[in-house]
Amino acid sequence: MSEPLLQRTPLHSCYSRYEGVRCIDFGGWELPVQFSGIQKEHEAVRERAGLFDVSHMGEFYAEGPGAESFLQRMTTNDVSLLGPGKAQYTLLCYPDGGVVDDLLVYKRDEGKYMLVVNAANIDKDWEWLRRHLPAEGVSLRNVSAATALLALQGPLAASILSPLCEGHDPGALRPFTFYPEARACGIKTLLARTGYTGEDGFELYAAAEDAPALWDALMRAGEARGLVPAGLGARDTLRFEACLPLYGQELSQSISPLEAGLGRFVKWDSGSFIGREALLKQREDGVPRRLVGLEMIDRGIPRTHYPVYAPGSESPIGEVTTGTQSPTLKTNLGLALIASAHAAAGTELEVEIRGKRLKAKVVPLPFYRRNALAKP
Repeated sequence: MSEPLLQRTPLHSCYSRYEGVRCIDFGGWELPVQFSGIQKEHEAVRERAGLFDVSHMGEFYAEGPGAESFLQRMTTNDVSLLGPGKAQYTLLCYPDGGVVDDLLVYKRDEGKYMLVVNAANIDKDWEWLRRHLPAEGVSLRNVSAATALLALQGPLAASILSPLCEGHDPGALRPFTFYPEARACGIKTLLARTGYTGEDGFELYAAAEDAPALWDALMRAGEARGLVPAGLGARDTLRFEACLPLYGQELSQSISPLEAGLGRFVKWDSGSFIGREALLKQREDGVPRRLVGLEMIDRGIPRTHYPVYAPGSESPIGEVTTGTQSPTLKTNLGLALIASAHAAAGTELEVEIRGKRLKAKVVPLPFYRRNALAKP
């Protein structure tokens, strides 16, 4: 029986121009894990700029006079706070407080919203939203296949992009704001000051057929400033250092926003969103688990699903959700979901790595802040 064909983004044809490119199966998509090396790409984004193809992400339009109240019911943040040209990070929850997905909501105009969801969850999210759609007042459109997404990230992103835009200054955008109809390199885009790296940067949504021309124009414009194409490997290490959650690791159907440390995106006064009652009870009772940062004391790299122990305990108190040697901080770090009783900063714990329990300590989050390179 033949293997199913992997999906490809509109930018797939551009990958072969780069000698060191290596593609992998990422949730059914054939995507580059690296172009020139994860470490090089990571450093480029921290110091200069990197360009990512994230066109595998999903985009839905929610429109109509009832769109705001619908999204208020579906998501944990307060959609009513958005004016046109503003975006917010939020979550879809199950009634028991588990997470369907985390996403961005962009308010394009009154009654017009764009939802950007994780690639692996496109079908699940679409069905969840459709299931709760009111009989009238809201329409949903899945425009994922017609939409490409490029992420230009790094401290030089604004200086690279600004000369390429007509009539809109990217540098004037504040974080989580956007131009609904900008032109970059002569191509119509929704241009947002958002990203997933912990650095300054922009995300450019364009028609799928325009994506290769936009990629080429951005790469040409940024070449002299050290812009490099960057893959999934660097995207993961960058978001990890900034402690931005990855669905399936720091968030899931069994991990609530409160356990993941995302309580600031749960607005209790925004209305009766799905999952509110369960999350409110969790808040009142105290969350049983917390996401913490771990810095290894002994030599060893914590990896996803490695068990975490309290010293002397026979049973694990949790597990690592993501871990690696931080390319920026040069330290072995991990995010771990553990019993709340052991979550205080400075607590010494043990991570089982290849059959050995190695010492680690709980450290404050995030590991990395822009313009603040001190170790935790």
